[in-house]
Amino acid sequence: MKPRFGLQARFLVAITLMLGVVVLVLVLLMQRQQQMRQETESISREAVHRLVDTYLRDHAASLARRVAERLANPMYYRDLDAIGTVVRDNSRDSLVDYIRVYDLEGRLVHDGSVEIADFGKRMDDPLAAQAIAADGLHVQVSPTVVDASTPVMVGSERVGGVRVGLDLQVAGRYEQRNLSELGALMDDLAKRHLGWLALPLGLLALVSILAAWHVQRTLVRPIRWLAASARRIESGDYTVERLHSARTDEMGDLVRTFGRMSEAVARHDREVRRMAYTDALTGLTNRLAFRESLDHRLMLLRGAGRQLALLFADIDDFKRVNDTLGHEAGDEALLQFANRIREAVDKYGGDDALLARFGGDEFVILIQEGDVRAAATRLAEVLVAELRRPLDIQDRQVFLGTSIGITLFPEDASSASALMKNGDIAMYQAKVAGKNGHRFYSRAMDHAVERRVHMEQELRGAWERGELSVVYQPVCRTSDGRVVGAEALLRWQHPMLGMIAPSVFIDVAEQSGLIEGIGPRVLRTACTEAMRWAGMGDGNDRLFVSVNVSPRQLRKGDLPDIVAECLRETGLPASSLHLELTETAVISDELQAAAMLARLHSTGVKVWLDDFGTGFSGLSHLRRVPVDGVKIDRSFVADLQRDPDDLALTTAIIAMAHSLGITVVAEGVEKEAQYNLLCERGCDLVQGYWLSHPISATEFAHLLARRGR
Repeated sequence: MKPRFGLQARFLVAITLMLGVVVLVLVLLMQRQQQMRQETESISREAVHRLVDTYLRDHAASLARRVAERLANPMYYRDLDAIGTVVRDNSRDSLVDYIRVYDLEGRLVHDGSVEIADFGKRMDDPLAAQAIAADGLHVQVSPTVVDASTPVMVGSERVGGVRVGLDLQVAGRYEQRNLSELGALMDDLAKRHLGWLALPLGLLALVSILAAWHVQRTLVRPIRWLAASARRIESGDYTVERLHSARTDEMGDLVRTFGRMSEAVARHDREVRRMAYTDALTGLTNRLAFRESLDHRLMLLRGAGRQLALLFADIDDFKRVNDTLGHEAGDEALLQFANRIREAVDKYGGDDALLARFGGDEFVILIQEGDVRAAATRLAEVLVAELRRPLDIQDRQVFLGTSIGITLFPEDASSASALMKNGDIAMYQAKVAGKNGHRFYSRAMDHAVERRVHMEQELRGAWERGELSVVYQPVCRTSDGRVVGAEALLRWQHPMLGMIAPSVFIDVAEQSGLIEGIGPRVLRTACTEAMRWAGMGDGNDRLFVSVNVSPRQLRKGDLPDIVAECLRETGLPASSLHLELTETAVISDELQAAAMLARLHSTGVKVWLDDFGTGFSGLSHLRRVPVDGVKIDRSFVADLQRDPDDLALTTAIIAMAHSLGITVVAEGVEKEAQYNLLCERGCDLVQGYWLSHPISATEFAHLLARRGR
């Protein structure tokens, strides 16, 4: 093994050699002393002058902007007293030679004086023309002043301008005074230290130069290479040329180790990037990689006159697969969807098309070849048709679909963030329009989103303002036509927009979470009114009130506690309160729903399943989830006379429910013939416009008085 002559030993030898020759160069210090003094003074003068000049320009510009901001309102209202106060307040600086406020024609409005001798006169000094013509901040210099001018703005409207002049003579005296002080300090320093510091300073300089040369060759150069290579690796460039070193010291070991490490990091980076930029389930590009690619393509397309289209595809009702079949089935559905989308994109998207999965059930496609609008339309139509076909999952067929939003560059937006936002909006509008279709983004969609946000803002506090009210639709017994209860319904009378449809604002309340505050209030109001009907029922029957419960209230988990508190506060018997839940809300989390309904049943409250027949439950869910009644959806009742299938389905629902001891309610009864058909098939209760429209609590009490007594 070769003996190691280490880096530290080399540095010590170099220092020893440098100290031996230090005496030879000391004379140079004395010769250079005077010259350095002169050069230092010259550089200092230039530096101080530049600093003063920069300071004056910045100070003038800053002062002009500050004065312009304070003059916005006074200039708008032509308040000369306020303008004068602002000008005089800012003229106290010793550097300020003048402050002149002028209107849009360049006529003087105020100069800070009491009399304003030149008021209304157009400024005609040498610097005035450029100051008046400038659209923004403008700084100019004359032999005597630094003049900064800027417009006075009120919002986007220009109402005038202001000029600030700083006196160069005052600044010159300040500059000269500082130079004199600097020179005096330098003289004092030279006198005190020149004699006894000359030798050690010269020795240090020489030793430093020689040491730096040696360290540069043996230490700095390899370290710089290592640092440069590390920076390239840090920035993501792993193509670092490996440096082969024959040195036997510590630096040689470090260089060789770093080379091996860089190769290992490059291998790991390739694997990490593959994992970071690929969706683990489908193998498609993920959100991160797609966004980087989109940013890069937009940068290349800007100014080139070419278009680009983004398609946002979201699977319709995908949550139903996870809820009913499990997450493994959901993953299988996603894989089949991804394969169908990939095949369609490969065939119709063009060579430069890019497909990515953004997570969940959302896929995004980028196309940029040819007529992108026509290509996007064709691809969207193909996707809607392909994804409508049934999926074979766990030996059963599952029918889903997809809603697609399309946005174009540069027609709709020029940035990646805006395009992605527009695509989401268009996709949402496709779902609102009925799902299983596509929509191009339009400015009107932004307005629709804005209206939804505005409605959410208006809905906040609507109860406190008295805009929300509860009305009651009577529920009648088919056996004798008696009123046995009522469904509580929420209404919104907006002071400007009038009566807003419940289907509109209830959805906003549900999505925004406002329903969590509104729902308990409706429940409490309904229970309070139901107590006032006590004793107004028919015979021994006590009137009930049914209240709708939103899926969000059910998911929150505190519904039994809220119900118990309302019953305790109002004194309403639990058997007189019916809670209505939709099928979708119940089956989305069947275990939680079953546990919560069991708690409600233990208190005596009854639970009805609303909109029965429109969801995906059926007999198996009715056996596992305890309910007391089902409400046949109005869509079946409406076509009882014309559609034999609806009549057969309604008959089957009634028979199935009765076999389980469950009460059946039909809603949306608007014709006598519908009522008669339901009576013939044994439907227990009915409600609808043919019997009564929703009415106020007072009107409902009158109705009971007329019919029951």
